Formats: sequence, structure tokens, C-alpha cells
Amino acid sequence: MTVIKRKISLFFLLDVIACVSPIGIFFGRIANFINGELVGKTTNVFWGVVFPKIDNFARHPSQLYEAFLEGLILLIIMNLFLFKKKYKTGTCSYMFLIFYGCFRIFSESFREPDAQVGYLFNLVSMGTFLSIFMVLVGAIIFLKKNDI
Repeated sequence: MTVIKRKISLFFLLDVIACVSPIGIFFGRIANFINGELVGKTTNVFWGVVFPKIDNFARHPSQLYEAFLEGLILLIIMNLFLFKKKYKTGTCSYMFLIFYGCFRIFSESFREPDAQVGYLFNLVSMGTFLSIFMVLVGAIIFLKKNDI
């Protein structure tokens, strides 16, 4: 088997991944909702959903919040950046990290933490902690790519 080497920028490949990932995230979160996984915190809002496999309390449909923000909205944002006239390779890569991280931090406030982990330092969920890290990495790449 022969391997053909091509000179393709790493950031070009990451940009492609960043632009199509929201589609997978969207369908993954819809599947989480259908399967009653990654449930939200209990709530009194009228759109609360009862997941009978979990309990009989109304809960935030956090999976749908994530599907909307991390799927649809992020897809639109990525494509707005991608189709700019003066697009710079790597922009979608760091913007994905920043926006996904921010959307995830927001969504985590409506979601129950993972049962096996709970809250880190009795303050933040693992998802929030990792999302903060993603935002920081995205900001560092932004600063490096734009020579700031």
C-alpha cells in the first residue's frame, strides 16, 4: 500500500471539521433527548419534560437547548465565517472552540452533572470545566493566528 503525502494545512482540515461538526452534534443531542439521556435539572417552566425512566419530575430539555445552540446556531455561525470574502485559514477552528465552549457553558447550567463525577470543587460540572478550557485554547489560537 502506498501513501501519498499532500501538503494540506492542519488548520484547513480543522476548519472543515469545525464546519461540519455542528450537524453531528445536532443529531446527537436529538438522540440524547429521544433516549432520555443527559437530562436537565428539575424545573417549573411550562415546557419542562418528564423522563419516566429517570423520575416523574419536569426537567429542562437541556438536550434540545444544546441541539439548538451547539448544532443549528453554531452551524450558521461557522458558515458565516467560512463564506467571508477575506477568509483566513484557521478562523473556523478557533471560532468553533470559542463558540462551542460558550454555548456549552450556558447549556450546562440547565443540565444535571454526570452522576459518576458530580460537581468539581462543588462548583462546576466536568462539562463546564472542559468548556472553559476549550474557550481558552480557542482564544490562544486566535491571538497567535492574528499576531496579537
